[in-house]
Amino acid sequence: MQDFRQPVDLARATRLLNHGPVTLITSAHGGRSNVMAASWAMPLDFVPPKVVVVIDAKTLTRQLVEASGVFGLQLPTRGFARHTLAVGSNAGVEIDKLAALQLETFAAQKIDVPMLEGCIAWFECKVIPDDSQRHDLILAEVVACYADSRVYSNNRWHFGDDHDMRTCHYVAGGTFFETGDTFEVEAAPVDSGKS
Repeated sequence: MQDFRQPVDLARATRLLNHGPVTLITSAHGGRSNVMAASWAMPLDFVPPKVVVVIDAKTLTRQLVEASGVFGLQLPTRGFARHTLAVGSNAGVEIDKLAALQLETFAAQKIDVPMLEGCIAWFECKVIPDDSQRHDLILAEVVACYADSRVYSNNRWHFGDDHDMRTCHYVAGGTFFETGDTFEVEAAPVDSGKS
């Protein structure tokens, strides 16, 4: 099986998240691992690249991330939407979601967390400690990043005709929409005259 995962320049890693797709977070610590869906994930900074994710303090994922100090952040596709919904609809304390959903994983490069096959972008993240944290926000530095070269290269998404290879956005109640076609424009002229 051919591996389409190619490294992404860390200074450009946040471009993968700019369009706001749903994400999957993987975590592991002390022999336990988990995966959860997260619609609230966004880029925060460029160099070094940082991301913000929302992980409820009462979840197994949060416990594992706080214990290990790391997590994986992945972008699933439309073709992976059924699994994304299942991951987001079941609690990890009740079942081993990776095993129950027969999700294939591979080893991360720089952190000890399983990464998910079936996605098209992957971030390996180290938590930035924040003793004043009173919210469910987790800030992290991206220490490794790679993307599927069939849909991302030269720091740009290039989704083709295979709609199952597009990122998706979660609305609610099992409803998603897929990332649409791209288009380019030139900036409107700016009137430099004083008014």
